[in-house]
Amino acid sequence: MKDLTLLMEKWRIENFYIYLLMKANFEGGLRMRIAIDAMGGDFAPKEIVLGAVEGAMEYGVEAILVGDEKQIYTYLKDCPKTELIKVRHASEVIEMGESPSKGVRKKKDASIVVSAQLVGEGEADAMVSAGNTGAAVAACLFKIGRIPGVERPAVATLWPGIYGTVIMLDAGANKDCKPEFLLQFALMGDLLAKTAYNIEKPKIGLLNIGEESTKGNDLTLKAYKLLSKADINFIGNVEGTELLFNKANVVVCDGFTGNMVLKTGEGVANFIVTLLKQEAVKIWSDKNFSEEFKTIMSKAQKRLDYTEHGGAPLVGINGICIITHGRAIAKTIKNAIKMAMEFVKSGVVKEISCKFHVE
Repeated sequence: MKDLTLLMEKWRIENFYIYLLMKANFEGGLRMRIAIDAMGGDFAPKEIVLGAVEGAMEYGVEAILVGDEKQIYTYLKDCPKTELIKVRHASEVIEMGESPSKGVRKKKDASIVVSAQLVGEGEADAMVSAGNTGAAVAACLFKIGRIPGVERPAVATLWPGIYGTVIMLDAGANKDCKPEFLLQFALMGDLLAKTAYNIEKPKIGLLNIGEESTKGNDLTLKAYKLLSKADINFIGNVEGTELLFNKANVVVCDGFTGNMVLKTGEGVANFIVTLLKQEAVKIWSDKNFSEEFKTIMSKAQKRLDYTEHGGAPLVGINGICIITHGRAIAKTIKNAIKMAMEFVKSGVVKEISCKFHVE
């Protein structure tokens, strides 16, 4: 009873009950429930529906497909029948080119808004969306809410570093940032690394144009001073060339820079794979590649393939939202469901809530 009382004091009452409900779902034998924005992404709803069915059946979760039920059932009819799939009708869609904030305010029955609402009201334990990233962030802020004490949520991209996962945040939620935001990103990234990836003492770095503490613009110079005083394992500046070589486990930056780095990284990965294939054809003109080369290429492509990694968690909100690639296919959605499950089980929301709790 003493522990329960302390928890009651630490969180707002409504957040505490949502936490208990989620805890009961995956510890008490009840199925975890994942709300999936069926209308978000370039290949929606077909690939989203197929991926949801695959993920639900493979991981034993209840997948709640949110969107135009007529379109959803068009693709469900050819899928294996399972009680794990539920459909929640939503009559509107926020398109990729729409203003996120206006779209969320005007289209209250949009699939991405309803998905967030299900999480906010405790009807789902997490949500997945391949739709408009800005709209996903806005919907989560309106319907799920920020963790008390967190000024801005951040998209945490998970990079396939040479020696393991590198967490970079923010990757697009906040194009303009204050130094204090970067400090909070670092604190949340530190907890994410500890809870979801079992890294005991994560190395935290600041993405910058040089290693020296005197390098950078006004934002990074001020952020450096804040991070140096924080209760984290801050190792200093990290240059772009060091990002994938695990100099740091967590790298923080503003959302504009992070998104540019993310998109550039995706382009470079595609370029390298294409280049290797072009060079291989010069050696094996008949395209009868050696088994060794095919094995190497297969493993490298798997590590670089965004469909393998699911997506990026939006940290700082009072729930779990996985934002996945706009070109998501069925495999992407299936892996995003797995990621959502893992983050719910990790308890990262609870840990951030404790860290940022305002007395």
